[in-house]
Amino acid sequence: MTTPGRIGGRRAYTGRVISLDVDRVRFPDGSEGELEMIRHPGASAIVPFLSDPAGPDPQLLLIRQYRYAADGVMYEIPAGRLDPGEAPIDCARRELKEETGCVAERFVPLTTMYTTPGFTDEKIHLFAAIGLTRGESKREADEFIEVVTVSVSEALAMIQRGEINDAKTALGILMATGYEIRNMDR
Repeated sequence: MTTPGRIGGRRAYTGRVISLDVDRVRFPDGSEGELEMIRHPGASAIVPFLSDPAGPDPQLLLIRQYRYAADGVMYEIPAGRLDPGEAPIDCARRELKEETGCVAERFVPLTTMYTTPGFTDEKIHLFAAIGLTRGESKREADEFIEVVTVSVSEALAMIQRGEINDAKTALGILMATGYEIRNMDR
């Protein structure tokens, strides 16, 4: 039995956010081929609760952000890529502060997801943030963000209507508003 995995390859491009490798891969059946892989350092994303997540129809903070790749604005949860050697929870704290100006009393891990495993190794670590204190944001030069407050019921309706069509945001909201977090010990 052959072990599938990378057996060689080359770096085709290195950029500010991603790199592109052309990997030589052994497949589960023993055959070999080349795959283009986008390498990404990973990211953290945060579902920020402005009010008690166990309360009736809690309030969430979303960001409305221009996204060139989507050719317009999108509703998203705060998120950003990991710095070298940075723990996902530290990235979550940093990104929440940078994008919304908020600091949280606590973070609850939700899940870690692969964004598009067919061509990238990017993983996003999802957290819920509870007990927010508002402050001043420190956005990057290429971030054009408006922070908006929505109720959980409105966020779920926005997902259903396709107004929230960012995968990390939809999954994060669905997980954070599910049974597990709404009934956690405080």
